[in-house]
Amino acid sequence: MKKIYVITLVIGMLFPSITHATDGYFGVGYGAQNKGLAGAGVAWYKYSLMNGNPAGKVFLGKQYQVGVGFFNPNRQYTVTGNPSPQPAFGLMLGTVESDSKLFVMPSMGANWMINEKSSFSATLFGNGGMNTDYPAATFHDPTSSTTGVNLGQMFLGLTYSRMLGEKHSLGITILGAFQYFEANGLAMFGMMSMDDTKLTGNGHDNSYGIGFKLGYLGQLTDALSVGASYQPKMGMSKFDEYAGLFAEQGDFDIPSNFTIGAAYHLSDKLTAMFDFKRVNYSEVASIGNQMILPMLPDGSMNPDFAPLGADGGSGFGWNDINVYKIGLEFDKGNSWVFRGGFSHNDQPIPESEVMFNILAPGVIEDHITLGCSKAFGESGKALHLAMVYALPASVSGMNPMDPAQTIELEMNQFELEIAFTF
Repeated sequence: MKKIYVITLVIGMLFPSITHATDGYFGVGYGAQNKGLAGAGVAWYKYSLMNGNPAGKVFLGKQYQVGVGFFNPNRQYTVTGNPSPQPAFGLMLGTVESDSKLFVMPSMGANWMINEKSSFSATLFGNGGMNTDYPAATFHDPTSSTTGVNLGQMFLGLTYSRMLGEKHSLGITILGAFQYFEANGLAMFGMMSMDDTKLTGNGHDNSYGIGFKLGYLGQLTDALSVGASYQPKMGMSKFDEYAGLFAEQGDFDIPSNFTIGAAYHLSDKLTAMFDFKRVNYSEVASIGNQMILPMLPDGSMNPDFAPLGADGGSGFGWNDINVYKIGLEFDKGNSWVFRGGFSHNDQPIPESEVMFNILAPGVIEDHITLGCSKAFGESGKALHLAMVYALPASVSGMNPMDPAQTIELEMNQFELEIAFTF
């Protein structure tokens, strides 16, 4: 068992680019079983170990799980329309695809029973991120032949879960978060930054924070159970090396989110799940602030302009999103379980914010998922598989620094995850 943990930890160190771009930049699900349901199941205790409902872990018993995911995001942008003369800021025409198309994402967790009514668990997993690596000087940076950002988030969760009677439970997870970030190719925005030495090309910078997540799970009837979880906004230390890029001098907190849902047994073998999730991106200035240009279209100074890195500085302009998830699980018997799911979320990126979001084209709205599990004997060992396909999505809008141009952001994704429970 110790060898498996060491191997998984080494994998995580060798492949540090933990990236998602699904529910905005949060993962569509966590763990192979949950991803097979498109992330549904806040009211389904069975698969709550990897960042699931904290209240569900007391029903898991003693359990260990290790997993590894292979994530393939395909991102590109297209610029049409001949650039206007200066002072307009036109981009090079054509389509540019992002490199770095395969990422490895390990996860691991364990749950121990304290007594018949309570449990303690520890999990390590990638939460989300943004990554682009365009082989072009998109914003005409003379110091870099590539353009892009690399944001990753890794979470350590320590959970206490307790039963209330036989059909209800509560749980709390203490979360420790680690973020890293790097940006290249943005030197031409120096005139819009409060500190152009802290804007781009400064290598990886790290950020740390502590937060928590609450959960409730209850069985209302023999067939119906309900669940809910809430994670408040998590304050993170600042990216000092990018204090001239992110609003509030390099601040990049993790937004609050909550999920409510229900699970219903349609038969002895078939269970349906429905979840509603809300992610509040607008409460983090570096994510939610819209781009504010220093000059208005008539050439006059913009009185609302605040430089990049300032308290009111430009961000990615993301909207808060609602996410709707449906999952089905069929217990075939003979140690086989099959899953399928569908997830739809609001578009986080407005048409007005396409230029800055060339760096973070999180335009995905729909996911289709399939999964299965195969148990081995009575020992509690099981192998799990999940496949996630994010349907192609795009957002088009005017280049705010050159109205003669249109920018289109496009993305699709494929993910395969394998996990082992014992």
